[in-house]
Amino acid sequence: MNQFRTSFWDSIPPVVKNLIIINVLMWLATMALSYTSSQINLSDYLGLHYFQSQAFRPYQLVTYMFMHGGLEHLFFNMFGLFIFGGILEQTLGQKRFLTYYMVTGIGAGLIQMLVYHFQIQAIAGTLPVEALNLVKSEGYELLQSHRNWIDPNLSRLNLLFNTCTVGASGSIFGILLAFGIMFPNMPLYILFIPVPVKAKYYVIGYGLIELYLGVANYSGDNVAHFAHLGGMLFGFFLIWRWRRRGI
Repeated sequence: MNQFRTSFWDSIPPVVKNLIIINVLMWLATMALSYTSSQINLSDYLGLHYFQSQAFRPYQLVTYMFMHGGLEHLFFNMFGLFIFGGILEQTLGQKRFLTYYMVTGIGAGLIQMLVYHFQIQAIAGTLPVEALNLVKSEGYELLQSHRNWIDPNLSRLNLLFNTCTVGASGSIFGILLAFGIMFPNMPLYILFIPVPVKAKYYVIGYGLIELYLGVANYSGDNVAHFAHLGGMLFGFFLIWRWRRRGI
C-alpha cells in the first residue's frame, strides 16, 4: 500500500504537484491564522480586490489564485488541476504549462476586475456623487467590522468595491479549454450522464453555462463566472499565438 501511494504521488507531473502543494499550504495557513487571537484573514491581503479599493495591491493578481474560500472550493479546483493539468503538462512541457497556468490566472483576474468596473459604474450612476467617495473612504473598514450600509444599492456597491476574488478557477477553466482544443474527441464521463461526452462539447457547454450565469447575475451567487470565462479567453489567445509561431 505504501509503495502504491509513493508510486501514485511520484507519477504526478512536477508543476501540477507543486501547484497543488502550494494551494493546500495556503489554505491551511488561512485556516490556522483565522483561529489565532487576532483572527487574521489572509484573503484580505492576498485575495484580489478591485483596483480602486484601499486594499488593492498589484501582487494580488498573482496571489489571489492560490487562495480559496473553503475546502470544497479548494478540492474541486485541485481535482480539475490533477485530472486535466497533468496531461497538459506532459504535452506542453513544464515551462510552457506553468506559463499557461499563470497567464490564464492573471487574465481571469483582469477580466473580473473589468466586469466589476462596469457593474460599479452602473450602480454608482443611480446614487449621489458622494456615495462612491464614501465607499472609497469608509467601505473597506466597514466590511472589516462585518457591517455594511442598509441601503441595498450602496451595500451592493460596497461589496463590489471592497470584497476580494479568490481561487484558481480561472486557471482551471483555461486548462479545461486547452484540453478541449488539444484533445477534442477524447471521451469524458460526467456525473449523472450515462454516456461519454467528447471534450470539445464539454468545454463549449461549460463555457455557455458560465456565460449565462455571469449575465444572469442571480442574487446570492458569489461565483466569479466572468473570471472563469476570462481564463478561457486568455487561454484561447495564448494557444492561438503559440500555434501561429509553429508551436
